[in-house]
Formats: sequence, structure tokens, C-alpha cells
Amino acid sequence: MVLAKNKENEYIIYRFGTEKKIELEYQKVKIAYQSIKGNLDGFVTNNLLKFEDIEIMNKNYYAILMAGGVGSRFWPVSTTEFPKQFHDMLGSGDTLIQKTFGRLSKLVPAENIFILTNERYNDLVLEQLPMVKQEQVLLEPAMRNTAPCILYASLKIQKQNPDAVMVVAPSDHWIEDEDEFAANLQQCFDFCQKENALMTLGIQPTFPNTGFGYIEFDKTDTNPIKKVKQFREKPDYETAKKFLDAGNFLWNGGIFIWSAQSITEAFEKFQPQMNSLFRQGVEVYNTPAEMEFIKQYYADAENVSIDYAVMEKAQNVYVLPATFDWNDLGTWGQLHEKLEKDENNNGIINARVVMENASNNIIRSDADKLIVVDGLHDYIIVDKEGVLLIYPKSKEQDIKRIIKLTGN
Repeated sequence: MVLAKNKENEYIIYRFGTEKKIELEYQKVKIAYQSIKGNLDGFVTNNLLKFEDIEIMNKNYYAILMAGGVGSRFWPVSTTEFPKQFHDMLGSGDTLIQKTFGRLSKLVPAENIFILTNERYNDLVLEQLPMVKQEQVLLEPAMRNTAPCILYASLKIQKQNPDAVMVVAPSDHWIEDEDEFAANLQQCFDFCQKENALMTLGIQPTFPNTGFGYIEFDKTDTNPIKKVKQFREKPDYETAKKFLDAGNFLWNGGIFIWSAQSITEAFEKFQPQMNSLFRQGVEVYNTPAEMEFIKQYYADAENVSIDYAVMEKAQNVYVLPATFDWNDLGTWGQLHEKLEKDENNNGIINARVVMENASNNIIRSDADKLIVVDGLHDYIIVDKEGVLLIYPKSKEQDIKRIIKLTGN
């Protein structure tokens, strides 16, 4: 098969064999693509197919899917043994990690998606993502925040493909318009392939949220991709209102894009000790000896986030304001926002209910039982095995404290 442009300047594919790899050389640009998706059977020599009719993936695209969190605010559904990314939180038929993997695989070859998670969740990952091989699951023997695991994965990917560009994405976020997400991600990949840049997708704020960090960019920058001025910590309500009014602040959604070279150079510059620790293992990465090295040395890494370790220190940081709807699904209240509601704004997940004089509640049950609610407003009602939670939405931030009281 050959991908080229015809006289009408259309991309077309000439099929003359059964090879699964396409080499494109046009105007001195040579790009290797693989993992063609689409049925080309029945095409013969000189048959033409327009480029937009077939999905072709770039072998230099990689993804790091962060799946090690616990999601304790979603107790009793999310627990240390079975955290929220492995649950179908929205009642859609797919767990959050399955949705995220599917979203990323629209641009990134499935074999280039690595899942970073805790050792205890290895079997859950392989069970819910059967297309993933064991070597794609990177296991953290200790919880050390986001910087160490991103450096580890980046060095591993760089050894496999020095030309790699990658996206780092949480496994438990909700994104409605997945095509728009793919378009934004493609824009970031294109930028990072050409520039020495550390990028993030900034989320357009819709209200003065005090639970997120903010990204400030230069107001005068008219480019689609903005130079980041600074990262701001989670503000109080009045400060968050000022950020919103200013118009040049975005929520930090924790989605990062960069080339393998750019991020490893940044770690070398800003985290020399951590960089030295993980570079000791470069020789064994992608070999059977890798796991033994990680088990021996991983816990020696500093417990620090990628934001603090690199992003807040670097000068080559850029942001693309996202054009898709996003929710980090951090609490039951945020989940309630994204559910279909009844006429009284009650969100119901996997439950049979009879409701009277009840509004603005979220109700979930994993059991085959009828739930009758009368006279409750703005409550979280969750029935999960041996736990029944009936709790005001206004106090949902206290659920972490309640877990300690229960001994769970």
C-alpha cells in the first residue's frame, strides 16, 4: 500500500499488497504509520481510497494512563481494594478506565498505551483491559505521587522509541465529546513533535471552583497554544472569582503532553536526584530484569507531584485551552452533575426506586432491591454490600473523615 496525494491534492491509498505498514514520503516528509484500522479487503491494484475514510495511527504516539488512585470520596463504592477507576460510575456499561483507554486508542496504538498503577491492581487492569499485555502495565511497589512514575514510564518509552511523543492522562475523568478531545490531543502532539515544549490541556472554568489548581496564561497571547505564565494553587472563593473574571485562567486537569526527549531533559534539569535514581535502570528497562530493579529502588524516589517537580519550574510550558466538556468526577456531587436526572433532578444509577417529595439526590445500588425515598433533598444514597450511606451532599468533603470513623 502507498499513501500519496493525487492531482486533485487528495490523500489516497494505493493497495497492491498485504503489508500492514505504510511509508509516506511527500514533499521531503517521511512518516511511518502502522496499526491501520478499517477493512481494506476487496481492494485490488490501483483501487483508490480517500485518506479520511481510513484511520491510520502514528507509531510515535504513546500514552501513560494513570490508574493508581483510590478515589476515597466515592466510598463506599470506591475502596482501596477496588477504586473508582475500575467501576462503572456513570452506569454506561464501561468502567472509567475502559472509557479512558478507548478514548486514547482513537489516536494512540493500543500497544503504545502504558498503564501506571499500584501492584495490587494488576489483575484488575488485565481483567478490564484484555487487549493489554502484562508488559504494558507498570506497577508501582510504593505510592510516590505522580513525578516518579511519570519519569519511570518516560525513560522506558524513550528507550523503546526515542522519537516518541506522549500524553499523560488520569484514568478516572469524564469527557463528553471524545472526537473533540482527539482533535485537541492531535494539536498538542503536532506541537510537541516540532517544539521543545511541556504542554498541558487547560480546562475552561465554568464557575469559581476552589478544588482545582489554575493555569494562568498571557492575556496578550493570540496563538491557539498559549505560553503559561504560572501555575496557581487551589484558591479561596474570592480569588477563584477573580480568576474567572480575568479570563486568562484555566483549570489544571492533569493532562500533559510532551516528547520523550523534552520531559526527560526537564527531569534531568529540575530533579537531578530522581533522574539519577531511575536512569540507573535504563539498561534493564523493557527486559525481564526491569521489575526487580523497580521493586528495589522505586521507594527511594521522593514523594512529589509532576506539577511541583517539573511544571512549576520549567520555562517551556504551554497550554491549549480545551474545547471539550470535562469533569474530574472527584465527588458524588460532581458525578450527579453528569447523570441523567428525573423531573426532580434526582440522579439514579443501577437502582430501582420509588420517590416522593425528594429532589436533587444521587442514588446508587449494586443490589437487586427496591429503594423507597420520601422527604429527602440534596442527599447521597449509596447501597454497597455491607454499607448503606445516607449523607448530605453539602458535607461530601467529609466522607474521607467518615471512612476513618468506620475503620474501613
